[in-house]
Amino acid sequence: MNEVKSLMIKSGYSDKAINYYLQKINVGELKDPSIKVIYTGPCGDTMEIFLAISSNVIEDAKFQAIGCAGAFVSGSALIEMIKGKTLEQSEKIQEINVIDYLGGIPEAKIHCACLAVRTLRMAIEKFKGSE
Repeated sequence: MNEVKSLMIKSGYSDKAINYYLQKINVGELKDPSIKVIYTGPCGDTMEIFLAISSNVIEDAKFQAIGCAGAFVSGSALIEMIKGKTLEQSEKIQEINVIDYLGGIPEAKIHCACLAVRTLRMAIEKFKGSE
């Protein structure tokens, strides 16, 4: 077992969260996104979300982050959750939904799920304002 995985297990990340982190699921950027937003949370971590939206549906999405493993697993999960969903469905996602989707994250990293959800909401607001 590699050192990163071992540390994440000891920290309380689920197997799903660890896999998302190690596989870098949904990490990157989209060329010519419909909208992109960057947000730095109170903890200092920064997330950037790229959305490709067509007919009110999120066709594709990616994210980048400067932060801890919690930020990356939360971003990865959120992007998985919103692909193929309408903007309205995506806006309803709460931090607890991201945490549940991952099968849990360490309590000290719950703010990372907040960072992901806030960044998504900002992206959707910006997109709706630009229509």
